[in-house]
Amino acid sequence: MNNKPLFKSSICTIIIFMLGAPIMLSQEMSFEEYNPSSTLVVPGKDIEQAKFRFIDIHSHQRDMSVEKLASLLRDMEALNEGVMVNLSGGSGESLKDKVENIEKSFPNRFAVFANVDFEGVGTLDWGVKAAEQLEKDVKNGAKGLKIFKSLGLRYKDINGNRVAIDDARLDPIWAKCGELGIPVLIHAADPKSFWDAMDSSNERLLELKTRPRRKRSAIDPAPWEQIIQEQHNVFKKHPNTNFINAHMGWYANNLSKLGELMDAIPNMYVGIAAVIAELGRQPQNAKAFFETYQDRILFGKDSWKPEEFPTYFRVLESNDEYFPYYKKYHAFWSMYGLNLPDDILKKVYYKNALKLVPGLDASLFE
Repeated sequence: MNNKPLFKSSICTIIIFMLGAPIMLSQEMSFEEYNPSSTLVVPGKDIEQAKFRFIDIHSHQRDMSVEKLASLLRDMEALNEGVMVNLSGGSGESLKDKVENIEKSFPNRFAVFANVDFEGVGTLDWGVKAAEQLEKDVKNGAKGLKIFKSLGLRYKDINGNRVAIDDARLDPIWAKCGELGIPVLIHAADPKSFWDAMDSSNERLLELKTRPRRKRSAIDPAPWEQIIQEQHNVFKKHPNTNFINAHMGWYANNLSKLGELMDAIPNMYVGIAAVIAELGRQPQNAKAFFETYQDRILFGKDSWKPEEFPTYFRVLESNDEYFPYYKKYHAFWSMYGLNLPDDILKKVYYKNALKLVPGLDASLFE
């Protein structure tokens, strides 16, 4: 029997049997265009609102004017979102402005994390000065520190060398976070597939075809494994600082490996932003992971698109089978529900974040 795929180049070959004799018809159709509707009929329905109030630990909002906050709050109420954490808080006056707008409008519904500008690494006392600025930002209302993937991928020191995540010149920053009792939410690298060969075996091929700027060579600017290891080195070197590994550290597709890391690094927590598609295709394995590490997993979404949140709710809360993900280029497979019990849901939705992020209003979740 010939098991070759129907797709070859951009031709979809359709075999129609008429009167016992096959007639070959060809239809021009690219892989990007092929998007069949499932004929499977199974119980289940969309979940438009989270079962419990939640904290979105991973959001990005450039505009935090009072008018924008009011608009965001309306969408948050519809989703049952208690607190939005804006990771794009900036630093200095920019951060102060955001905090002031929050305090004079909705002081218990929004929080901001500060950011560090890594330009100039290598100048005299750079790390000490950066830590001092971070302390000022926390006094001005920042609840944590967000590290973007630019660290490890783009930043160079004054000599033109790549600044590694575990560069010792950055140590004062991580130590200061531990001293201040604030978490570091860090996004390092990108999915491993972006470093892999762009061929038919690459699971993210469609994403790379439609968004080619995401593709990297095997060593651009360093091997994926090296960048990921650099952040783990920092976590281990600073055990008194709590780190939230964004996107589950890009190991949501290898929960056994992630579990080993969680066991080895007790101050590492993980956020589920942008990796729900990985969890939703392995419901039994993912549920077991949530049961084991229920005290160290935080809810987050990343991109602010309210219409996409229901897929997160459905994966976490239901036992539904084979329902669609919202981005074909990101995940062409279907989702399954983990059916997490209420006590775990509450930890993921808000309790773990309340434990890590200082100054949030716990009364919102009673």
